[in-house]
Amino acid sequence: PQRRALLDELRGGARSVGQLVDALGCSQPTASKHLRVLRTAGLVEVRKDAQRRIYALRPAPIAEIDARLAPYRRR
Repeated sequence: PQRRALLDELRGGARSVGQLVDALGCSQPTASKHLRVLRTAGLVEVRKDAQRRIYALRPAPIAEIDARLAPYRRR
């Protein structure tokens, strides 16, 4: 649920870890752990902005997942 919530929050655009923590009401270590998993899966990307890390969705992998699920939606 936390990872889905992070992805939902990132649909609105790139966010810093602090913004994500505030939006989800979780701790910074918890958010960072889940963001690391999402980054490893290729669903989000990160860039550094001074000392902040800014996360954004990577739409291509999500589109691939959507395409793979399309035939099952018809059933």
